[in-house]
Amino acid sequence: MPQITVDYSEQLADDFDRPGFARALHAAVVEIAAAKPPACKTQFRRGEHTTVGDDTDGHAVVHVTLGLLAGRTDETKVRLTEAVLELLRQYVKPAEGLALHASAEVRDLDPSYRKFES
Repeated sequence: MPQITVDYSEQLADDFDRPGFARALHAAVVEIAAAKPPACKTQFRRGEHTTVGDDTDGHAVVHVTLGLLAGRTDETKVRLTEAVLELLRQYVKPAEGLALHASAEVRDLDPSYRKFES
């Protein structure tokens, strides 16, 4: 915990500093949600096709999902999603003419959540 997934359009592959974003995001999660640094895990998933409305060109999407153990207040979750959006502004620089659609959500992990490390 936290489990972080970042879905992003392939058009951003060269315009998204993913390692820098992950480091900054982990620091924000530690500060805002009281996570432990070694517990922060982020996966990036590149999507091949992006469509916004009827338009298949000229748009890129980034959506960040943060799964946290239950117990954070709604205020904490809002602060965290706002921090994520601010970090995306810093670490994603889309090419000229590409509209960026960025979003984030924080959700509670299901009580069945378990993990192991080896």
